[in-house]
Amino acid sequence: MKRLIDIVGALIGLILLSPVMLVAAVLIARNMGRPVLFRQVRPGLSGRPFTMVKFRTMRDAHDANGTPLADADRLTRLGVTLRATSIDELPALWNVLRGDMSLVGPRPLLMDYLPLYTPEQARRNDVRPGITGWAQVNGRNAISWPERFALDTWYVDNRSLWLDIRILVLTVLKVVRRDGISAAGEATMPRFTGGET
Repeated sequence: MKRLIDIVGALIGLILLSPVMLVAAVLIARNMGRPVLFRQVRPGLSGRPFTMVKFRTMRDAHDANGTPLADADRLTRLGVTLRATSIDELPALWNVLRGDMSLVGPRPLLMDYLPLYTPEQARRNDVRPGITGWAQVNGRNAISWPERFALDTWYVDNRSLWLDIRILVLTVLKVVRRDGISAAGEATMPRFTGGET
């Protein structure tokens, strides 16, 4: 049932939101150049890697040694708007259609984090990652890593159709209110370094 809802929801979303995505793509191409999409390998169900797609929100900028600048220095004004409205996440509907992701589930983090998880934290990968999730509607990027992981594993243990519907409704409200877009003093979230429970 969840997979069927994911497929139907992703199809409807891609069709209805295609004008918004087209405008976003044109603005990104004009302001940041190509590529318009940001692709990154993330862990999916059971930690299996997949390539997640999003709209680009950062410019390519490096220091004298060729190291990418901090997120705050690369995030553009357009990127801030795309993130605040969650428009940057819309291409991930394609990942949902492919079966890499679900509409609702723990957000896919970085592959680098997998070996840093405790066994309890690793349970977040027992379900497909989602475009939105329980942690996103309970603080988004403004909560700590331990809080996020606790919310993710709570979702794994309590997931249901009605909970997913509730999360989707709350996500719309969060986006409208622009709550929890970034952690204090960060462009998004600080890196997870492990050892936190």
